[in-house]
Amino acid sequence: MTKPFGQGTSNRQQATVHLLLYFLLALLCVLASPVLAKVPDVTTSLSQQKNVNITSLQQGKVLYDAGRFAEAAQVLQQVAQKYRQQGDDLRLATTLSNLSLAYQQLGAWTQAQQTITESLNLLKGQEKSQNFLAQSLDIQGRLQLAMGQTQQALATWQQTAKIYQQTENHSGVVRSQINQAQAWRTQGFYRRAVEILEKTTQKLQSQPDSVEKAVGWRSLGDALLVAGDQKNSRLALEQSLKIAQSLQSRTQIGASLFSLGNNARIRQQDPEAIAYYQKTFQVSPSPITKVQAQLNQLSLLIQTKQLAEIEPLLTSIQSQLDQLPPSRAAIYAQINYAQSLMKVLSPDVEFLSRKSVSAISTQNLGKLLAASIKQSRSLGDQRAEAYGLLSLGHLYEKTHQWSEAQTLTEQALILAQTTNASDIAYRLEWQLARLLKAQKDIKGAIAAYDAAVETIHTLRSDLVAINQDVQFNFRDSVEPIYRQSVELLLQSQSGKLDEKILDKARQRIEALQLAELDNFFQEACLQGNSISLDQIVDQDNPTAAILYPIILPDQFQVIVKIPNQPLRHYSTNISYQEVDKIIAKVRKTLINPTATNAVKIQSQQVYNWLIKPIESELSASGVKTLVFVLDGALRNLPMSSLYDGQQFLVEKYAIALSVGLQLQNPKPLVRQELRALTAGLTQPPANFPNFAPLPGIESEVQLIASAGVSTTNLLNQDFTRKALENEVNTSPFNVIHLATHGQFSSRAENTFILAADGPINVTQFDTLLRSRDDTQPGAVELLVLSACQTAAGDDRAALGLAGAAVRAGARSTLASLWQIDDESTALFVGAFYRELKDGNITKAEALRRAQLQLLKHPNYRAPSFWSAYVLIGNWL
Repeated sequence: MTKPFGQGTSNRQQATVHLLLYFLLALLCVLASPVLAKVPDVTTSLSQQKNVNITSLQQGKVLYDAGRFAEAAQVLQQVAQKYRQQGDDLRLATTLSNLSLAYQQLGAWTQAQQTITESLNLLKGQEKSQNFLAQSLDIQGRLQLAMGQTQQALATWQQTAKIYQQTENHSGVVRSQINQAQAWRTQGFYRRAVEILEKTTQKLQSQPDSVEKAVGWRSLGDALLVAGDQKNSRLALEQSLKIAQSLQSRTQIGASLFSLGNNARIRQQDPEAIAYYQKTFQVSPSPITKVQAQLNQLSLLIQTKQLAEIEPLLTSIQSQLDQLPPSRAAIYAQINYAQSLMKVLSPDVEFLSRKSVSAISTQNLGKLLAASIKQSRSLGDQRAEAYGLLSLGHLYEKTHQWSEAQTLTEQALILAQTTNASDIAYRLEWQLARLLKAQKDIKGAIAAYDAAVETIHTLRSDLVAINQDVQFNFRDSVEPIYRQSVELLLQSQSGKLDEKILDKARQRIEALQLAELDNFFQEACLQGNSISLDQIVDQDNPTAAILYPIILPDQFQVIVKIPNQPLRHYSTNISYQEVDKIIAKVRKTLINPTATNAVKIQSQQVYNWLIKPIESELSASGVKTLVFVLDGALRNLPMSSLYDGQQFLVEKYAIALSVGLQLQNPKPLVRQELRALTAGLTQPPANFPNFAPLPGIESEVQLIASAGVSTTNLLNQDFTRKALENEVNTSPFNVIHLATHGQFSSRAENTFILAADGPINVTQFDTLLRSRDDTQPGAVELLVLSACQTAAGDDRAALGLAGAAVRAGARSTLASLWQIDDESTALFVGAFYRELKDGNITKAEALRRAQLQLLKHPNYRAPSFWSAYVLIGNWL
């Protein structure tokens, strides 16, 4: 018998509350739902029996649109049987394609495949059925994409588009192109998806206003939002709203307002988002759209701690939920509401008044979730049932009812795996891992964490589509899986750890780093051939060591690779909150040129965690270069500034950073052939008053040339985005040097460099540089960003720097973590290029020598001048 629910929850367990809350938010914000294929029109010559069939079909459509997919499937099965008996192949084929769509919604993949195959076989060779063939192919493409057959789905939708073009079905063409864009994006081809969507926009513009056109614009806006193009997404959604208003369609107006609310939320324009959600509630005649809008508003108010505004919503939402007819959307809404209530009940949420929540308890939440599970079973909706079981299992986890929680979680996992729902499965595997760990089944917990990480890996390119609020709390829904897994691995053995365990732990942290970059760019990054850092260190560069610091909840762990030696490991018992606090303090002090002594004292703490336990082994091994794969807040701190009590780290070692454990094309730079494309801006555009002039940039560019580097220059008004693109595609160079203001942020849309005609966003910059691949042979060996800085107040801003480095396609990136006096920058840049050109040394050593020249300069010896520069990628 179930134990009574208790109160309270740990911080770690609270993370999963955010997990489901935001995931269910995303489910309520998905692209326009699949539309049932149209059955051939009824004519007056049809018999009474056929009219009965059409009535049944309409009943099936009503059930499908209401989210009652199992009932819709039953009706469609009956209709299909009647058409089969009558020998009406055309209507049978269309009914079967619709039945396949209903089966897809239920996760009944075998039946979905069988019915769509039969439908397509019936339509072959029927000349007058081309539009119906295209509709069935559209549904087959959806099935293929859901089954992970992305290439097949793309080919199917390309075939669909050709048929629609031949039959001049313009709305069908648009729908096919949006589907193709989704398939390209799922494979990681971001630019191809955007190109298709831009062409789609042009086609939509030429069509007369219609409900279909309003839906097309809205689908395009939602697709662009998923693809990360928030600006054009908003424009498309506003166009959808304008058309809906001209048609006076309250249903379409409400749907467009709802999508605009989601767009504003992702842009972090919270008041605007709330206003859109409120308008949606007022305008939309759809009960489910109304409640979805209020649920999204509730989650946003909780997230932004606008607690006084929450209480009135609770009663309203509950009243609406009680009136919704059974459907998947209704079940998702109930679970979403339960997740919000869990957050409301958290001990860290303080209400001005608790009148409206006095009746809320974990027992009532349990009843609400149990009712949702029962409803999903009555509908035959296994996917919805899995969500309900996941949430109820989490509720039992909170109250430490481990056995009951595990039973529910395992039941849900079977359902998720049966219905090919990887996006649900990884959360269940994570939940199961936590439960097994709580019950001291360490081996089982490790296996469950391994399964969760592997499932996330299969979802890499599609994680963003699952989580529409892309920055939502990556920390709450993905990052903890990796960290908890590594923590368990490193604690699983007493005494000296097995090298295989150490290697697995650092591989997992690397997977986290890649997942963060995927989240940053909203597509899969770093896919291609590369060589492991261990191999480079053991064979090609045996004077380099690699350090992998890992920040865990209660420990600072370090794994070290010294050339031709097994992995080493050591740790310091300290909470991650304390680590973050100390790192933030060091970083703040570093920027102050008068605080050298304070920097030494504070940075010695970090040195003691990271370097001191291994310093004698590094010295004895003849190591000259340290390569860091940094974790968390450490990315915001230049390793060169660490102090051992007598010297800064840069005085002993060359230093480089790596985004992961592998390097693409690790070859040394050919010094005799240095050719640089340089672009500089001494005066920022007028609409960027927060950026100061950089008069030293002209001197900086001259010093590059005087170092013996062949240069092509774009200065001041000549440095526009278009001019840079032209030079990238026409000039032979292997170095790009950008001497201009720039900013790195944890959000891709806030990471940019300034040109004379405005900012070049990191995604645009990526597109611009990679266009060179088609026109110019040879890689960009080095990208230098000499006047950039990390965004103030953004504790993960260095993620933007790593993102820029990875996506620029350059083998190495040299950048500054904060803006430095431009005279010292010019001296540093001149010294760096001279060392790079003249000395037979690595890029990391050239950086070190240039930094030492500043350190020894009477005016620039403070770490604030020389330590900001970091080298990312190939250090050779």
